[in-house]
Amino acid sequence: MNQKNIYILLLLCLFHSPQYANGIEKEKPRGTISEKDTVMSAAYWKLWNSKVQAKIDRDIEENRKADAVLNLKGLPAGTAITVKQVSHDFLFGAHIFNFNQLGSNELNAKYKELYGTLFNSATIPFYWKGFEMEPNRPRFREEYWDTEEYWNQVKEPQKEPHWRRPATDPIVEFCKSKNIHTHGHTIVWGNGHSWPKWFYDQYWPAEEKENLDKLTKEEIKEMSSEQIEKLAPVFFQSLNRFAEKRIVELGNYYGDQIKSWDVVNESSGDFHGQSVTGDVVGKSVFGWVHGDYAYKGFKTAAEVFPDNVQLFINDYNREDTPERTAENYADQVKDLRAHGSRIDVIGTQMHLFKDQQISDIVEGKPLETPQWQWNKMDAIAKAGLPIHLSEITITSPGGDERGEEIQAIIARNLYRLWFSVKPMMGITWWNVVDGCGHPGEPAVSGLFSRDMKPKPSFYALDKLINHEWKTNTTVVVEKDGTAKFRGFKGRYSISWKNGAGEEQSTEFYLKEDGDGFAVPLMKN
Repeated sequence: MNQKNIYILLLLCLFHSPQYANGIEKEKPRGTISEKDTVMSAAYWKLWNSKVQAKIDRDIEENRKADAVLNLKGLPAGTAITVKQVSHDFLFGAHIFNFNQLGSNELNAKYKELYGTLFNSATIPFYWKGFEMEPNRPRFREEYWDTEEYWNQVKEPQKEPHWRRPATDPIVEFCKSKNIHTHGHTIVWGNGHSWPKWFYDQYWPAEEKENLDKLTKEEIKEMSSEQIEKLAPVFFQSLNRFAEKRIVELGNYYGDQIKSWDVVNESSGDFHGQSVTGDVVGKSVFGWVHGDYAYKGFKTAAEVFPDNVQLFINDYNREDTPERTAENYADQVKDLRAHGSRIDVIGTQMHLFKDQQISDIVEGKPLETPQWQWNKMDAIAKAGLPIHLSEITITSPGGDERGEEIQAIIARNLYRLWFSVKPMMGITWWNVVDGCGHPGEPAVSGLFSRDMKPKPSFYALDKLINHEWKTNTTVVVEKDGTAKFRGFKGRYSISWKNGAGEEQSTEFYLKEDGDGFAVPLMKN
C-alpha cells in the first residue's frame, strides 16, 4: 500500500464521531475522505511524509510523556491497577470571546461545554477599547447587556459595540467551576485602535493633534523624543499614565484569579536592538505610543501581579518583514529579560486567513511546511522560554465539505507537530465558531458552524486531545511492590481492589520521570 493510501485510511479513521455532551455526539462529521478525492495534493503529502510523521511521533513520545513509578508495596504482586488520565499538563485552549453571545441558550450551552472537554484553557478578552468603554468604568461585572437574555434578542450581534467583548467576571467564575486555566489577553498593545475612544477625546487636545499631524515621516524620523513630546505634552504624558493605571487596576482586581496574561502584545516590530531607551515618546509601527512601552509594561506587571501569575509576551512573525522575524522577536525578549523584565512564556501566532494561503498549502508550496515550523520554533526557542501557540486560525476555503476536509487535515498535522516541540506548553485555537471573528477575519475558520454543528476539524482535534494523547491503561504490581507506566503528562486517577475486594483510589500528577505516589498516600 502506498503512502497516499495509508493516509486515506488514517483520515477515514480520524473522522469517527466521538461521544460528547449537549447533543454534539448526535452530529455526524460533514465531509469524508475518499480515495477518489483525497483533497490534498501529492506534493503536500511529500512534505508531510512518513519520515516527518515518524519524527513527530518520536518527539511526542520523548517530550510529552514521562515514566511514572507507583510505590504499592502493600499490595500483592500481580494486583491489577487501573490508570486513567483525567487532565493534561499541556494547555489546549481557545478564546472564549463569544460567551453567552450565540443567540440561544442551546447554542451557548454547546459552546460552553467545549471548555472542560476539548479545551482546558480559555483566553479571556481584555482589549481596552471594549473593556473600558467609559472612563473609570471597566467592564468586570455583568450588566444586562451581557446576559443571555439580551443577546438572544439581538438580530445583528456583530453590530453591537461589545460583540466578542463580554464582561469578564462571569467568565472567570465559569472557568473556576470547570477547572479551566484562565488567560487574559491583552494588557499592553501599542496599536492605537485598541485604546478607548474617550482617551483620545479627553486627553489629546486639538492643538496637540494638529501639531503632530503636521509632521512628515522624514521630520518624525529626524526629531528626538523630547522634541516630539514638547509638541503634545498632555497626550504623551497621558499615554504613560493611563497605560500604567490600567495594569495596576487589573492586577489589583484579579490578583491570582487569572493564571496568566499576555502582558505585551505585538511589540517586536518596534524593537530595533534596544528595548530600553528612556524615551517618553515611541515611534511605533502602529503610530504614536508611550516610550519603552514593552519594558514599562512588564516592569509594572511584575510589581502588581503575584509571583504565581505567569506573564506572557505575544507576537506574530512575518519573514518578509525584518522587524517581524522570529529571530528579531527572540532578540527582543532576550533584551527585555536582560534589563530585568519578568517574562515567563513567549507567545507566537499563526493565522491562515486567506483562501489563497490554504490553496498554496494544499498544492505543496513552501508555506507552513514541517521544516518551516521547525525553523520558526527553533528561532523563537532561542529566547530560552516555553512557547505558547497563542492564536491559531486555519480557514476552511469556500466553506464547503472539501474546504472543511482541508482545514481538518492541516489542523491535525500542525497540531501534531506543535505538540511534539519540546519547549511548547500550549496551543490556543482562535475563532471556535464560524461567523464570530473580528471584522476582516474569515467567516469559516471555526471548528463549528454558526449553529454549532461540529466540522471535521473539531473531530480531528478531539481525537488527538481526548483519545490519542490521553493515557488510559491497566498495569500490575511487580514483585518489588511497584507498578510502572509511561504516560502523557498530567493528572491521573489510580484505582485497584484491596484484599477484601474493596475499591481503592488516589490521584497524582505526572510531570517528570519517577513521579508517582507511595502507599501512605492511598485513600478510599
